Amino acid sequence: MWIGIAFALAAGLMWGLVFVTPLMLADYPPLMLTIGRYLAFGLIALPLGLLDRRRLAELRGVDWLQALKLSLIGNFVYYLCLSAAIQLAGGPLPTVIIGTLPVVIAIIANLRSHQSLPWLKLAPSLALIAAGIACVNQSELDAMLNSGDGDLNRYLLGALLAVAAVGCWTWYPIRNAEWLLAHPQASPRAWATAQGLMTLPVALAGVALLYGAQGLNWPLLPAGFELPLGPRPLPYLGLMLAVGLFSSWLGTLCWNEASQRLPTALVGQLIVFESLAALAYAFALRGQMPPPLTLLGVMFLLAGVVWALRQR
Repeated sequence: MWIGIAFALAAGLMWGLVFVTPLMLADYPPLMLTIGRYLAFGLIALPLGLLDRRRLAELRGVDWLQALKLSLIGNFVYYLCLSAAIQLAGGPLPTVIIGTLPVVIAIIANLRSHQSLPWLKLAPSLALIAAGIACVNQSELDAMLNSGDGDLNRYLLGALLAVAAVGCWTWYPIRNAEWLLAHPQASPRAWATAQGLMTLPVALAGVALLYGAQGLNWPLLPAGFELPLGPRPLPYLGLMLAVGLFSSWLGTLCWNEASQRLPTALVGQLIVFESLAALAYAFALRGQMPPPLTLLGVMFLLAGVVWALRQR
């Protein structure tokens, strides 16, 4: 169990990087960030696929179709919505909306599971996590209103896109964990690589879409944006490779390892590590300390996870 928790923590630390990448590349549209990340993920998965070719050969057609669905919804659509939300509303607001995932996933997983945790044991940890999310959210909303320079419409649109990202990432870990639990003999590393390989054709289709839209003068990219690498090629390439390797393949590998060791309702709550890492990275990028209400929310989030672990 503790090995599974360590893998979930490692996944959260690596997934938190994707929340600050859109802020570091604010002059790149969300579609460019999404295509770049998953093109890198797919290319990284090619040599890894050669290493795992025997394991990958054991997958059936229906398994590859499931890997494609997981990659399309849990990777591509999710990050497209998330990166757009971050660029519209800033880092912390989408982060705390995504932070509702531990509550949403734990409830849905518990409803779907044939070996569900007792609700009385699950309720206190969910309440603590919900209280933590409420504190962080209130702190960010207060900061936005007090600043006086925020665009409320942009924030609302960013919030809606973050909610859409929550929907994608509620579906992904539950279906991914169900597949892994139904295939205990499967290699988590090979399954992560299979998902990476399935992102490659989706990303290549995205590249073709970008060039086609530019040729037809469709407004998918800002005016004057130069393909293929945009205005800052080296930072773009470096960050795309970093999130492709660490946040996509290695993060997925660690999450798969955790999903095979922990109940789905519990592993859903451990996504809180992603939100905590993202908040830490966002405030580090700002060069600010979190306000007291945000710190109180973080304490509630941690207490909720610790409570859940004690019940197990």
